[in-house]
Amino acid sequence: MPAELVCFEPSCRARFPIDEVIYTCPKCGGLLEAGIEKPAQHAEELKSIWRQRKTCNTAVDQSGVWRYRELLPFALGVRPVTLREGNTPLLDSPRAAEYGGLDRLTFKHQGFNPTGSFKDNGMTCGVTQAVRLGMKRVACVSTGNTSASMAAYASAAGLDPIVFIPHGNISYGKLAQALEYGARTLQVEANFDQILALVRTLAERLGIYLLNSINPFRIEGQKAIIFEMLDQLDWNAPDWIVLPGGNLGNASAFGKALRELAEFGFIDRMPRLAVIQAEGAAPFYRLFREGGDYATVANPETLATAIRIGDPVSWPKALAEVRASNGVVEMATEQEIADAKAQIGRAGIGCEPASAATLAGIRKLTSAGTIERSERVIAVLTGNVLKDPDYIYRYHTGQLKTPSGAPIRPTYGNQPVVAPNDAARIAAMLSEEAS
Repeated sequence: MPAELVCFEPSCRARFPIDEVIYTCPKCGGLLEAGIEKPAQHAEELKSIWRQRKTCNTAVDQSGVWRYRELLPFALGVRPVTLREGNTPLLDSPRAAEYGGLDRLTFKHQGFNPTGSFKDNGMTCGVTQAVRLGMKRVACVSTGNTSASMAAYASAAGLDPIVFIPHGNISYGKLAQALEYGARTLQVEANFDQILALVRTLAERLGIYLLNSINPFRIEGQKAIIFEMLDQLDWNAPDWIVLPGGNLGNASAFGKALRELAEFGFIDRMPRLAVIQAEGAAPFYRLFREGGDYATVANPETLATAIRIGDPVSWPKALAEVRASNGVVEMATEQEIADAKAQIGRAGIGCEPASAATLAGIRKLTSAGTIERSERVIAVLTGNVLKDPDYIYRYHTGQLKTPSGAPIRPTYGNQPVVAPNDAARIAAMLSEEAS
């Protein structure tokens, strides 16, 4: 299948070779996407092939990304760098559904990935492309999950990973992963958006391959989240797919995947996308709801560090995809995110703070009547519960505060209790709790 890079801007649509090291259009500065033509096989034939591959023991078929390689236009002629990413479950949660105002709610939990987040789906493709291009060093700017994923995949491929992070603004659970996977880590005294501009300059000057979501191959890999989700649903599309919004790579990828699946005959209707941002980092929400010109948030603030981004590079793609799906954008407060996270935890599932924005947003959207109680909703949880354990402890012990210092109520707190070394007194304590 031929592949090429195509400018996303409708007024440009310039085309470039797949092996050119570019991240934006040299002609107009617009974002790029990987072009794809309709596969040679019929949709029903490919569905059968993909199911059969699940029983194979080869690495490429065990991957929940490369299993769908017919819809990844750059997959031919290169050996993928894979850690068996994808293969993440769909988890029904009656408790979370009740909290969100729905009859039924299912989570697509990307925290089951090798490094604990959805970034692995995109990173396997981004690093594979780096190998194809003969690059030796790769880099990313990250508030956590991207750095962990890039470090793991780059090291697995024998490349040198370099991570740039905002000084003091990263969960130690995520930073620890980057260090453990061998990344050279630079803590820069600036915010995410400022550092990304810096690193784009450095990447071009030093011949380093950039693996943030501005990289179109990252977006291609993240499409596989949708491929796998619909495969798991026997290709019966839900009414809504709800996801957190940070740099908006997933919103871009999900929309592109759904458009391609509809065009190629895999699904007969498009789910609606609902993107949820944190109140203190919500430029996309304001653009979508208020219109006018796009405006960045100079100093984004949220405890959900994975979505603490004030100038998301993928906003033009995300805006087009949300509109194409007749979707919506919502935002949630720090209190709403923290309480939703606790409810997901009590459902026995758990997630990182940014993931819980989905349930917080669903609760608001059902209350407003935007999502009907009976509609089929899939919410994407982007990261593992252990990505930010300090957040969890501080919430349940009443110590969690917003970035401005306001206390967050432990509405569903579960504080540990100090007990004496006395069986009778402990039995009494447990009996009191049970009564």
